[in-house]
Amino acid sequence: MSKAPPPEGYDENPEWTKADFARAKPAGDVLPAAVAAALVKNKGGRPAGSNKEQVALRIDKDVVQHFRDGGAGWQSRMNEALRKAAGLR
Repeated sequence: MSKAPPPEGYDENPEWTKADFARAKPAGDVLPAAVAAALVKNKGGRPAGSNKEQVALRIDKDVVQHFRDGGAGWQSRMNEALRKAAGLR
């Protein structure tokens, strides 16, 4: 089954002009509330109430590489090793 070519001059994803931006409205103004709410992106980050603190820490490259070589979750494994070394586990 072949697809017919688009009409001449048709652009599936044209670049917006100033006029396009002037006509644009926020999604919440033109879509049903449930649809607009589904489009809201999760801001990400750590959940509220976390007991974690972001710090800048200089660690030898070979030590960091050792944990990274273990794959995903290397920061949690490093945290667990630090807790153990500090006598917190």
